[in-house]
Amino acid sequence: MTLRLRPATPLDASRIGVILHRFEQDTPWMPKEHSLAEAISFCDRMIARGWVTVAETAHAGEIEGFLARDGAEVCSLYIAPASCGRGIGKALLDLAKQQVSHLALWTFQANTGAQRFYLREGFAEVRRSNGQRNTEGLPDIEYHWQADQMETTT
Repeated sequence: MTLRLRPATPLDASRIGVILHRFEQDTPWMPKEHSLAEAISFCDRMIARGWVTVAETAHAGEIEGFLARDGAEVCSLYIAPASCGRGIGKALLDLAKQQVSHLALWTFQANTGAQRFYLREGFAEVRRSNGQRNTEGLPDIEYHWQADQMETTT
C-alpha cells in the first residue's frame, strides 16, 4: 500500500471524525462520552488550527489515519481499525519527528498497544497520572521523544 501524507483540509473532518469516534466506541475500557457529530466537530477544530496530517492511500484516496500536533505536543494519533499494523502510525510519527526536535504526548495506561508502539519508536516514559488531567478520567502516561537521544543510541 502506497501512502500519501498531507495536511488535512476541512473536507477531511468527517472521515477522521469517524476514525476517532470508532476508537471510542470499539474500545471496551474507553468511556462512551461523545457522539459522532461531536467527534467530527472536534476534528474540524484541530484541522482549522493547522494541526492535522492525514495518511491516505495514494491510489484510492481513503484516509487510513491521522496525527494532530500542536507544536511539540502530539494531541492525537489514530489509525482506522482495518489499517492497524501496516506502518501508518509510524509513517505519521516519522513525519512529525522530521518537523521538530522534541515530541511529547499522553496515552492511556489501559492502551498497552500504544505504549509498546511509543517505546518502540524511541519515546521514554516521563510520568503517570491518576486520570485527573484528562476529560475521560482515565489514568495515563506522558511520553517524550528527543531527536538527539536517537542519534546517540543509533
